[in-house]
Amino acid sequence: MSDDARYRLLVESVTDYAIYMLDPTGIVSSWNAGAQRFKGYKPPEILGQHFSRFYTDEDRAAGLPQHALQTAAIEGRFEHEGWRVRKDGSRFWAHVIIDPIRSPSGEILGFAKVTRDLSQRKAAEEELKRSEERFRLLVQGVTDYAIYMLDPDGRVTNWNVGAERIKGYLADEILGEHFSRFYTEEDRAAGLPAHALEVAVREGRFEREGWRVRKDGTLFWANVVIDAVRDEQGTLIGFAKVTRDMSEKREAQRALELAQEAFFQSQKMEAVGRLTGGVAHDFNNLLMAVLGSLELLRKRLPDDPKLIGLIDNAIQGAQRGATLTKRMLAFARRTDLNPEALNVASLVHGMAELLQRSLGPSVHIETRFPLSLPPARADANQLELALLNLAVNARDAMPDGGTIIVGARLERLFEEQGAAAAGRYVCLSVTDTGEGMDEKTLAHATEPFFTTKGIGKGTGLGLSMVHGMSEQIGGRLVLKSRTGQGTTAEIWLPVATPTPETVLQPQTSRSASEEDTRSLVILAVDDDALVLMNTIAMLEDLGHTVFEAASGKEALDVFHREKAIDVVITDQAMPVMTGTQLADAIRAERRDLPIILATGFAELPPDAGNDLFRLDKPFRQEELAQALTAAVQKEQRGRWPGTRTH
Repeated sequence: MSDDARYRLLVESVTDYAIYMLDPTGIVSSWNAGAQRFKGYKPPEILGQHFSRFYTDEDRAAGLPQHALQTAAIEGRFEHEGWRVRKDGSRFWAHVIIDPIRSPSGEILGFAKVTRDLSQRKAAEEELKRSEERFRLLVQGVTDYAIYMLDPDGRVTNWNVGAERIKGYLADEILGEHFSRFYTEEDRAAGLPAHALEVAVREGRFEREGWRVRKDGTLFWANVVIDAVRDEQGTLIGFAKVTRDMSEKREAQRALELAQEAFFQSQKMEAVGRLTGGVAHDFNNLLMAVLGSLELLRKRLPDDPKLIGLIDNAIQGAQRGATLTKRMLAFARRTDLNPEALNVASLVHGMAELLQRSLGPSVHIETRFPLSLPPARADANQLELALLNLAVNARDAMPDGGTIIVGARLERLFEEQGAAAAGRYVCLSVTDTGEGMDEKTLAHATEPFFTTKGIGKGTGLGLSMVHGMSEQIGGRLVLKSRTGQGTTAEIWLPVATPTPETVLQPQTSRSASEEDTRSLVILAVDDDALVLMNTIAMLEDLGHTVFEAASGKEALDVFHREKAIDVVITDQAMPVMTGTQLADAIRAERRDLPIILATGFAELPPDAGNDLFRLDKPFRQEELAQALTAAVQKEQRGRWPGTRTH
């Protein structure tokens, strides 16, 4: 077989390319199997026809077929991609090469035309283009994320709408700039921008949260992701950077954490309060036995100054223990408060001598009260104790002496703040010129058992007691302090609702010897044997006849057996039958029988009647005598007093 025959066989066998000849005018002179396959013409149908029929109407009108032959003739080659038309009229994307065929003398004998069907590649390219356009529109349409590219050196190469919204830069302001300008000065100094790109190059991805800077200099909390972008050969061509403004989410998370912390703190404080209240109740019973026994023992001792001094010292120690339990109960909000309409200025002036004696000569006390101040709703005894606590704290903050200013003013809350509802308040303040507190100390100042006075110099319950009392009465405690500038403690007390009754003033107590109380028949009830024995001893020492009972049931048995009982003194916290339940059972038979309820803390049910006289534990013989005097005088007052003694 000749070479010409082999070439002809080769060309005619090719099916993936249309290979055919044109004469110098463009008339088809040969046709292979590939041309027939994707152009659709059989040789008899196309031989002798002009090749321009493969072009679209638009290309023919533009003279593209003639231009193709002219270019091939002049330049020796024509190459082009474009739409071509099949026999059935459908279009396909073709890659076309036209080469001139010349005689040895250089005369053009015709043209060799090779056409390849690239429709699938064209469709893929078009789809890729559409996909890229959709992606571009997607990225540009995102406003909640800053999405942009960096070159390998970290310079910004594109910028979406989200980046403009979050960071504040327009595209023409930031393109070409280094992305490190979004970082704080501290992060730039620490090399964080370069570190981020290094991690992205090494690990493929970098992610972190931190402060970033907007164009106007404000900070926002951002979540940043940087991905390394590489080409098909693995060469780094840049970075894709996505930034999300997390400021609102961070604030919400912080608010949630603070709320959870406050909830856990309240649970902890509630548990501490329950524990404190229970311990204080039991401790009160022990102090009852100690104080009562010491007082009775003191009466029976010979007139020996040394012995009397020891007994007085023990009594003072027990009284300090009683004060401590009152603080613990106030912190636990289990103090049985007796709110009254108080003239705060009169109360402060009435205890001025006590304050000065307690604080010592190195402290000067000033009082500043307006001429007109409405009465405040508060418990006089607890308020005096709170004021004394604040004054002692102020003194301890001034080791070299100084001035304490006690004053008051009228304030108004327009919205609820803690336990304090919106309304008017009398703000009682204690200001010192002492060392003051820093922010950290101030934040913990009202926590139970927190003290800055050193080991053995403070219980850490003073401010806790004031805080608990303030909130229990419906007010609040406000502390203001700065290091080196002193401290101001404010007790906000609700303004008392106006009533026809006279505002109560602080009263001085009368001694047992001043009370004219006849000999009484008394039923004493307590499940604690030590307290019961101590109460009986004090009553008998006062000249009364006493029947004892260790439970409510036993007390009812004595009550039914002994008809001449004048007064019942009962503990509240007893198993099976409480003191109030015992009182209800007795009153069902003798409505007018005076009943004194001795309580260690505010353990009474909310529906307990006001006709029960309350006596706080631990009580001394003098306070017990006062309670009995009030009991026997009930008929002269016209009704049973809903008050208590201390």
